[in-house]
Formats: sequence, C-alpha cells, structure tokens
Amino acid sequence: MSDTTTRGVRVQVRSAYVPERSSPRDSHYFFAYRVRISNVGEDTVQLVSREWIISDGNGNEERVRGPGVVGEQPVLAPNEAFEYTSFCPLRTPIGAMRGTYQMVSASGTRFDAVIAPFSLVVPTAVN
Repeated sequence: MSDTTTRGVRVQVRSAYVPERSSPRDSHYFFAYRVRISNVGEDTVQLVSREWIISDGNGNEERVRGPGVVGEQPVLAPNEAFEYTSFCPLRTPIGAMRGTYQMVSASGTRFDAVIAPFSLVVPTAVN
C-alpha cells in the first residue's frame, strides 16, 4: 500500500492483480487500484488534474496526464474524502506507479499532492 500526505492531502493506494482480465501468454497483465484522497488539513482543496508515471518490468515508463480523476474534479472540505477505482494494463507481470494530483486550495494556492510509488505485481511472479 502507498500512503503519503502533502499539505494536508493524504493519498492512499492499494493495487490488485485482475487475473480474469489478464492474458499472460499474450503479455497482457491487468491491475486495478483503489485510491482514497483525504483532506486532513484545514483548507478546502480541489483536485484539478493528475499525472501518473507507470513503469513496467522492462524499465519502460509512460506518463499519463489529464484533468481530474474518473471524470471528476472533487472538492474536499476538511475531513472529507473521495475514493475511486481505476485500472492499468501492463505488458509485464511486475511494474509500479507513482505520480501527483494537482490541487488548488480555496485561497487559490496550487500545489502537487504526491502519490507515493506502489507496486503492480502478479502474485505468482515473486517468491
């Protein structure tokens, strides 16, 4: 599990291999990840965009940028949280993700909330 807090924005991520959507013989491995974004600070914040860096087991990296998450740009008052599930296909049985959420506070201050690295691993790929 990944768990980090930046300027009062806590980001927790859990990942899981999805065997029924994977095809190892075709080098297609499918992972789901569940994200919880909590406002543990004192200011209301809004998530406006994201950047993911996805690494596979061969050392290839892909950057994915876009507005919001799952079609939303959630506003979080203090002590509120937002959760969502998304997916990531890989060509290798082992990989990792990390990134940032671009946030803006009610006062207009912009900052990046860090998404700490987390693993994408087929359970049988590691002894």
